[in-house]
Amino acid sequence: MWCVAELTPDYIAKMEDVLAVYERPYDPKEPVVCFDEKPVSLHADKRPPHPARPGHVAKRDTEYERCGTANIFGIVEPKAGRHFTVATPDRSGFQVAVALRNLVAAYPTVRTIHLVLDNLNTHGEATLIKHLGRRAARQV
Repeated sequence: MWCVAELTPDYIAKMEDVLAVYERPYDPKEPVVCFDEKPVSLHADKRPPHPARPGHVAKRDTEYERCGTANIFGIVEPKAGRHFTVATPDRSGFQVAVALRNLVAAYPTVRTIHLVLDNLNTHGEATLIKHLGRRAARQV
């Protein structure tokens, strides 16, 4: 959870820039794609679940064993109804770089992908250069 400390003129201008990107008319040669991540907890059942059978509903115990965490990248092109879900072990810069490289590969015929990201420290050109190299980063 986050909040905006102060609505400064700079913040408002940047937000208006993002909203202008969202308002672009649909153009398959210049898609607007949103990229975000979500941490998830991995659980294992403590007791085996009971499947549904005639006259009985399926039953699953609420007790579980925690088995660590993972990350889900949600990548959405809302105006085309296209989406990609990518599960990764973490949200490291390497995982971001690979996900963005694969995103570009999924759009081989477009001129430009207008990518909307938040301000996470791994969401920048430096991450791409570090993990893909300068030449590949420029292509992405």
